[in-house]
Amino acid sequence: MKKNTVLWIAQGLLSVMFLFAGGSKLAMTAAQMAEQAKAVGGLQPPIAFVRFIGACELLGAIGVVVPWLTGIRPGLTALAAAGLVIIMLGATVVNLTTTVPALAILTVILGLLAAFVAYGRGLATRKTTITERVPST
Repeated sequence: MKKNTVLWIAQGLLSVMFLFAGGSKLAMTAAQMAEQAKAVGGLQPPIAFVRFIGACELLGAIGVVVPWLTGIRPGLTALAAAGLVIIMLGATVVNLTTTVPALAILTVILGLLAAFVAYGRGLATRKTTITERVPST
């Protein structure tokens, strides 16, 4: 399989996962979030913070696909994936310290997948930018 195909598969998986995760954080009520936090034995962060993370996840899910797909500012795809890496680092720390540590496995996998996309698409963007700047002789 070509690297571009693998990157597209990774982008699709990230997009689906973060659309679901971010959408559920924005759609759930405060009572539902508190019940979910009790179920996994974790602490309940402030609702505004959870909603902010949900919005960031939704924007990241869109940003990891749309710029590269449309060709409009494709460098934003790598930035969106890098933002998702940061979110997953925080989620991993939270899962390891306050909830079930086994949940950290998923966040680590998603973080590595996002890092792969950030590196792969960032490298492709840099190559394109460099070749556009070099005058042909």
